Amino acid sequence: MASHILSWIVFTPLLGAFAVLFVPQRSTHLIKWITLSTTIVVFGLACVALGFFQASQGGFQMIERALWIPQFNVQYLLGTDGISFPMVFLTAIISLLACLGSFGIKEREKEYFFLYLLLETGMMGTFVALDLFLFYVFWEVVLVPMYFLIGIWGGPRREYAAIKFFLYTLAGSLFMLLGILGVYFAASPHTFDMTQLVGMTRGLWFQKVVFLAFFLGFAIKVPIFPFHTWLPDAHVEAPTPISVILAGVLLKMGTYGFFRFSYPLFPDAAVWFQPAMAVLAILGIVYGGFVALAQTDFKKMVAYSSVSHMGFVLLGLAAMNANGFRGAMLQMFTHGTITGGLFLLVGVLYDRAHSRDLNGFGGLGAQMPAYAGILTFFSLASLGLPAMSGFVSEFLVLLGSYQYSKVVTGLSTLGIILAATYLLYMVQRVLLGKLNPKWAALTDINFKEVLTLAPLMVLILAIGVYPRIILDYMIPTLDALLKIVKG
Repeated sequence: MASHILSWIVFTPLLGAFAVLFVPQRSTHLIKWITLSTTIVVFGLACVALGFFQASQGGFQMIERALWIPQFNVQYLLGTDGISFPMVFLTAIISLLACLGSFGIKEREKEYFFLYLLLETGMMGTFVALDLFLFYVFWEVVLVPMYFLIGIWGGPRREYAAIKFFLYTLAGSLFMLLGILGVYFAASPHTFDMTQLVGMTRGLWFQKVVFLAFFLGFAIKVPIFPFHTWLPDAHVEAPTPISVILAGVLLKMGTYGFFRFSYPLFPDAAVWFQPAMAVLAILGIVYGGFVALAQTDFKKMVAYSSVSHMGFVLLGLAAMNANGFRGAMLQMFTHGTITGGLFLLVGVLYDRAHSRDLNGFGGLGAQMPAYAGILTFFSLASLGLPAMSGFVSEFLVLLGSYQYSKVVTGLSTLGIILAATYLLYMVQRVLLGKLNPKWAALTDINFKEVLTLAPLMVLILAIGVYPRIILDYMIPTLDALLKIVKG
């Protein structure tokens, strides 16, 4: 089983999706339980793969290889390492918890859960594909179900948000496709195989051009300022479980692309663009923080906080040293757990109040004490309280950026101050003060909703107290990548 474990992880959701197709439309409970069972199986397979994964090994593991399109030397090539495996595990747990949160979907359940499982296959495939052609196929597979999940089950402006998301992402993908073709034709022999492409030499001019092509594809997905404008609309209009996946997994596909393709394939260009990457990181961190502070919509505030926090990933990438890379990779994982939890909490409140207006709440701490405690926990994790995972990742990023530039680090710390400001201001408006009589009948968070949040809380505390439980899996691969970049 170890030799095909990645294929099972990638295609088990697709098998579940086809199973859903054969269930009658009216059997909604069966559809939901098939989907939940499928995500549980995928999470179990990810845990099995964790047992096979050799943490001390820096290269690719569990490789599966088969010739797919011989005329163009395209292969079915899967593999994982310390960069991709944490993302596979994150995708498995976020997909499981968001599926549990999707039980509240009340219309067109069959189509929703079919698309949901198709989305999981696309995300998993993106993180383990080592053939550039295969990677692009999975990358585009993600786009289609996400478009429909936002456009059909979203809020009042769902069509606008879905089309905006689709067009932005597709535009970036087309530039990336041109870059992939450039890499393929420049290789001798022509190949899409990452295990061969990494060792090939390329001229600086070629690296700069193709780095930019890949950059546009990945920057829109992160999203990096100024390519971020699709994100708040998509988050606000998407149903809560899809917002969780969008923040927890899809944004990481962009920064994963930098780690997996841009830096190892174009190391000289990465060094040349280092100052520009640092400037974009600062802009994202500070801009996202200020705009989040100005929001009155709970969901939009969390969405803009993602722009700021993902800026720290870019900052770690720009630092190009051990601490920066480790912090950036850890921030990708911790942001998925923390912001995913915050979006779930926004959904819990919206399901009861049918409002996300922060200024319209107040005093809910006494009315919903369990909810208040959990919201405070995730807010403190997001602002980087010590002993929580957000602190470790951002601290490592700042250590790395300090080695690169003290000025860059000083400006970036504004993001931490802003995060504390907008998150504590949100807690004050929602939980403290006098209870609005309008919300006197609101019920506290229930067991099923706590069940979607508890695993994330355990991860946040475990990584915050003992970050080696995940860093040990990342460090050998990241150190090997750093040697490639530094030449």
